[in-house]
Amino acid sequence: FSWHAIFDINVPIGIIGIAATIIIQREYKTEHVKKFDLLGFLTMSTFLTSFLLALADGNADWNTGGWTSNFILTCFAIAFVSFVLFIVTEFTVEHPIVELRLLKNYNFGVANIILFIFGVALFGNSFLLPLYLQNSLGYTALQAGLVFFPVGILQAIVSPIAGRMTDKLNPKIPVIIGTILLTISLYLFSNFSLTTEHGQIMLPLYIRGLSLGMLFIPLTTIALLEMPKEKLAQASGLFNTIRQIGGSFGVALLGTILTQRVKFHMLNYGQAVDQTSAQFHHAVYHLQHFVQNAVGGTASDAALRAKVLLAKNLAGQAFVSGINDDFLIGAAITLILLIPVLFLHTKRQGKGSTEKIELME
Repeated sequence: FSWHAIFDINVPIGIIGIAATIIIQREYKTEHVKKFDLLGFLTMSTFLTSFLLALADGNADWNTGGWTSNFILTCFAIAFVSFVLFIVTEFTVEHPIVELRLLKNYNFGVANIILFIFGVALFGNSFLLPLYLQNSLGYTALQAGLVFFPVGILQAIVSPIAGRMTDKLNPKIPVIIGTILLTISLYLFSNFSLTTEHGQIMLPLYIRGLSLGMLFIPLTTIALLEMPKEKLAQASGLFNTIRQIGGSFGVALLGTILTQRVKFHMLNYGQAVDQTSAQFHHAVYHLQHFVQNAVGGTASDAALRAKVLLAKNLAGQAFVSGINDDFLIGAAITLILLIPVLFLHTKRQGKGSTEKIELME
């Protein structure tokens, strides 16, 4: 299939989802009809579009100017102005489209901070693994995709178990366990090399699936449990939007860090190579014979190709080292999340409290 299929596959899935929504779900309708906040909708849409566009294209190949290009700076300027107008609008209109005052709720506000940072650490690192698998280990796109398959299965199995734990225990317990497991998985990712075996890749992925299953429902329960029923839709929308923004911000931030760290390691590796040393000439000599036996050519062509192979290997090592640095940063950020988690207010919940959150999601 061509790459267009990644979009086409959503059409039948979307139709099934719409049909399931119509047949299964029952909508809660408030008795009070509110005026639509058009200005809030427009300013919010403009802010999110321009901000996420800038974050997504800061390191794009076509954007030769990088983060200081006119396009990126213009997007950030539009995002800043529209964000200010959005904040002013939401605190002045009678019926805001997004009730930012919900963030005054202690648990909801702290949980959103946690989720934003969590999005930076987790989703910011999610794009690294396929790059590593395909560019460094030679996996095909299908093979790289199948590597992630067990993560979803584990998350689907563990999530309801974590929900039952939340009903019976302090919901901070599964959140803390999940955070520690996620930190461990990211740390294990930071030890990759050009010769990492498949089993070494899958182990941290299994741990990641367990951690995600432990995290989401308990954290969502803590954040939304005190919300009145008529505010759940507002709170849920804001909660998920902040997570998505955190993920986009993380991709941009860690993508920039990756570029800088690869350059740093490449410079160090290049300086460490002494072209006058016996080891260098020994490596080039053997590579030269390999090239001549593999592709033929003159001795001078083979020597040049040998040096290119050596440089390519150094670039590959620098790329993996840069990815490892990003994973290590993600592990440190995730571990820091334990601090705000400890300050969340929780109480023992009765049976069915988590079920309400699951249905709402």
